[in-house]
Amino acid sequence: MIGLTEVMFMSITATELKTNLSKYLILAAKEDVYITQYGKVVAKLTNPFQSRVETAESLFGILPQTTTIDEALEGRIDEV
Repeated sequence: MIGLTEVMFMSITATELKTNLSKYLILAAKEDVYITQYGKVVAKLTNPFQSRVETAESLFGILPQTTTIDEALEGRIDEV
């Protein structure tokens, strides 16, 4: 099993994405690209044909382990 500290992913700023969109669209076909704004992940650019299991596995480690489903949902609702 891979530890959370061993998981590597591409992370770029929103400004970098705007500047080099075509580059990251090509890259997203091969791996997930996380977009940050003010130091926080705000979006994920991903391959639409990726399996749901792979998508779920890619999200592990984004939220702190102590976060409950209800807290995550509240956070999403508060942001909207």
